[in-house]
Amino acid sequence: MVFLALKMLAHASMEGLMSNRLLLVDDDQEVLSINKKFFEQYGYDVVTATDSVMAIGELSDNSAFDCIVLDIMMPGVNGFELCKWVKDRYNTPVIFLTGKDSEDDKVNGLLLGADDYMVKPYSLRELEVRIQVLIRRYKNTASPRTEIIDFAPLHIDLSKHAAYFNDEKIQLSNKELDFLILLAKSPTKTFTFEELGNSIWGGYIDSDRKTIMVTASRLRKKLDLYPGLENSIETIWSKGYKFAMNKKA
Repeated sequence: MVFLALKMLAHASMEGLMSNRLLLVDDDQEVLSINKKFFEQYGYDVVTATDSVMAIGELSDNSAFDCIVLDIMMPGVNGFELCKWVKDRYNTPVIFLTGKDSEDDKVNGLLLGADDYMVKPYSLRELEVRIQVLIRRYKNTASPRTEIIDFAPLHIDLSKHAAYFNDEKIQLSNKELDFLILLAKSPTKTFTFEELGNSIWGGYIDSDRKTIMVTASRLRKKLDLYPGLENSIETIWSKGYKFAMNKKA
């Protein structure tokens, strides 16, 4: 009965998923084989890689992937380094799927730009749902945007997903930039930790507060390097954060 139910679910969702391409990266070939078979039953086009070098080759040789699932502990270039490489070049959701379950590992992975983090052992159905959510979120925000948020000398170009000090691009991670955009869009609003977690990371539990605080601290330090942007991220103690610049008329 369980098998039949899973099969029915797979066929029910297959039509909407045919165009979705997954890259699964893990040095455990048995894990790759099981996961590949499962996701193909759900209609995904699945490509696998057993190390980061192979994954980079697939990313370079193939058309865009809709989601990437990464292990961390791999020979050579580890998953953390691969995640950073991917996020510097592609606007693609990344999920860590790993046996590393410490808080520091989770925080590090999310700060490097990962969109989600799951610990082995895991539910394949839960992983598939998380992938669906991420793909849907990215596709819903993928339409071209021409809006520029202007707090001269700070300019945020939403179409390029980039922030500038006058004409100089400010080097921010994806999560730092998402954090800045969220606050800058509503400069009079204090965003709670829960609102920040839900909006930027797709969910919030109490342990996520540390990740949010570290992201805010790194963003603030980078902005503080530019004259006129000092203290633009304001901490509202015990509540969250708000943007502290006046929007250019």
